[in-house]
Amino acid sequence: MKNIILLITDTFRYDNLGDRATRPVRTPELDAFAADRATAVEGFHAGSFPTIPHRTDIATGRLGWPHYPWQPIDLSGRNHIARHLDRQGYATQLLCDCPHLFNARFQQGFQAAYQHRGQEGDRHLLHLNDDIEEVMPRAKTRTTPSFQGRTLADLHRWINRYANREEETFCARTAATTVRWLEENHRASPFFLWVDFFDPHEPWDPPEYLVRTYDPDYGGEPMLHCNYGPASDYSPEELNNLWAHYAAETQLVDRHLGRILQKVDDLRLWDDTIVVVTSDHGTSLGEHDRTGKSNISDHDSRFWPIYPEVSHVPFLIAGGDVPRGKSLDMLAQPVDIQPTLAELAGVELAPVEPFDGTSFATALLESRPDHRELAVTGTFVRLGDDGACPAKSVTPWVTDGRWGLAPVGHEGHAELYDLIADPLAETDVAGTHPDVVVKMRSALAEHLGAHAADEGLIACWMAN
Repeated sequence: MKNIILLITDTFRYDNLGDRATRPVRTPELDAFAADRATAVEGFHAGSFPTIPHRTDIATGRLGWPHYPWQPIDLSGRNHIARHLDRQGYATQLLCDCPHLFNARFQQGFQAAYQHRGQEGDRHLLHLNDDIEEVMPRAKTRTTPSFQGRTLADLHRWINRYANREEETFCARTAATTVRWLEENHRASPFFLWVDFFDPHEPWDPPEYLVRTYDPDYGGEPMLHCNYGPASDYSPEELNNLWAHYAAETQLVDRHLGRILQKVDDLRLWDDTIVVVTSDHGTSLGEHDRTGKSNISDHDSRFWPIYPEVSHVPFLIAGGDVPRGKSLDMLAQPVDIQPTLAELAGVELAPVEPFDGTSFATALLESRPDHRELAVTGTFVRLGDDGACPAKSVTPWVTDGRWGLAPVGHEGHAELYDLIADPLAETDVAGTHPDVVVKMRSALAEHLGAHAADEGLIACWMAN
């Protein structure tokens, strides 16, 4: 049986890698990993959205979003990847700085778990003799949650003592802990190591000297946290500085993921270890006149479809017999990860509840892009008394690789995009391709029916 290392990032966009973005982010470590060591699954999309629902899909192999909200994993089902592997003789370890995993009781499935605290306003150790400084204007960031009248951006910087050196960043600390763990445990084969970086999730607070490499001439207030609302709330200069903070933090994540990958190389683990690098979702940084991933603005009445800058994420896998330097234009989703890893690692799992996902190990090993015909990203919603989709809610995204459908678009009607010509879904072509809209909506209904979704939920997404 092979070791398994699962490296999960948060809010890492697909187009951060390579030369895909119009505003390039420097990711040399993952670019080299993709070119020299890994197979890249280019059509990987989030399933249940966002943070904990996504990770629950991975850990259970079951699709959650049509059935339950963000909640502790033990309320979502009886599967847990770490328990499955423990029963097969694996040593299991969770290392994270994501502030939500322990609250969602993920650690209870592992033999050992360790968390770096303080992300996203996690108030682990107060120092109230020190004032909470206002870091950026309230009108430019989300106003909830708050602490002593200060926004999340202010609280995050304060609770972490205004750290401004790279070694103090969370990605550096989590990577250092991971490197130590590998050095101290690499002979304890087989092992399962789940490493969870919350970065590059906001607040985006990398050292400002790194931000200036992306935005050298900006002289205003640093834009550390998006508003989860209209991008038009920012001036063009402020919006670019917001992106620069995100880009700088993404570059740091890439650098420290590279240090973990280098340690796997140093310890000569590749032949006996399957390594995955992926993310839960991306974020809007001006696309569709939005920043963030959901609508919590008090002056934005739109629905927020999970457009590609949010739904489309990287998936790089390497080790064992996985071909090196390959790229597969293939659709896959988080519920497929657990059965795929098990097959590649040569371990027989006995899930308590049947997997909704299926293995794409053969497709990887044969470099044959043949897996899913459809990828659907969605989030749990509670329908109104009239059965309608709640106002301002996050709405699903559906793709067959060529076409992308928002069954409930930002104004409430269906939107369709040609993703080959328009990968960030900027030009709605529903009016000129009504037959494709019908086909894609039918495919969504079939997908939801296959996953035993409530008929009222299915009707909600078909009503417009």
